[in-house]
This record gives sequence, C-alpha cells and structure tokens, in this order.
Amino acid sequence: MKGKVIQFRRGRHTIQERHFLLDFGSKNREEASKLVGKEVEWTSSGKEKKKIKGKISSAHGNKGLVRAIFERGLPGQAITTEVEMK
Repeated sequence: MKGKVIQFRRGRHTIQERHFLLDFGSKNREEASKLVGKEVEWTSSGKEKKKIKGKISSAHGNKGLVRAIFERGLPGQAITTEVEMK
C-alpha cells in the first residue's frame, strides 16, 4: 500500500526530525487507527536508492492522517514523495 509524505511533525518553534505525517487515503481517524504498528519504508529517488524504515505510531487529527517515526530523519526533499507500507 502506498502513501504520501505530507509534512514533518512540528510545533510553532520546533520540528521533530524523525516524525512525519503520512497520508494513506484513510477517510477518518478510525480507519487511520487500524494502520498503527505497521512498518513503512521510504526509498530515495537517486542512484543509490537509499531506504529508510519507520513505524506508524498513531493517528493524527480526524481526517485520516497518521504519524510515523523513522530510524533516521528523512531529507526535506522527501515531502510529497511516496512511502510504501510493508
């Protein structure tokens, strides 16, 4: 199942470097809550095809977004790119 990286998890003055908001097309919070605990993987588009793994930690808001915590922080270019759920 493919999803999309929406944004860093952030506050007014801080950014959580390893936390990202992802969209997998869920309609509401209940559907998004079913994805908690699943593994996700982001693959870079460069020659080396680096892979960074993460895990969905919780739902975010009421519109179906989820939070994921990655092993390492994703680069800024990862925003609006695809992630794959394992």
